Amino acid sequence: QVRVVESGGGSVQAGGSLRLSCAASGYGASARCMGWFRQAPGEEREGVAVITSDGITFYADSVQGRFTISKDNDKNTLYLQMNSLKPEDTAMYYCAAGLRAGWQPCRLRRLDFGTWGQGTQVTVSS
Repeated sequence: QVRVVESGGGSVQAGGSLRLSCAASGYGASARCMGWFRQAPGEEREGVAVITSDGITFYADSVQGRFTISKDNDKNTLYLQMNSLKPEDTAMYYCAAGLRAGWQPCRLRRLDFGTWGQGTQVTVSS
C-alpha cells in the first residue's frame, strides 16, 4: 500500500513560481511511476507531468517548458517546479502513484495511477 501527501500550494501572481512536493510512503514508493494532475472547477482532471520509474518525464503541452517534474528517491519525494505561472494554471493539484513498483505504462492518463493524494490548491492571479 502506498500513500501520498501533497504540500506547497498557494496563491501567486501571474509570472510567479511555486514548488509542489509530494511525500510518498509505503512499499515500493520510490520505484513507481509518479505524476501530477490538476483539476479546475467544472473541468475534468488532467495530467500535468509524469515521471517513470526510470526517470523519464512527460509533460502536457500546456506546461511544457514552464513546469519541471523531479523526484528524490532517497527522500521518497516527488516535486513539481512551476515557473511562469498563468491564471489558467489555477486548479487543485493532485499527486498520484502508479499501480505497482517497477515498470508499467506511465503516461498522462488517470488509468495508469492507483493512489491519489488529497490535493493542494494553486491559485494564480492576473
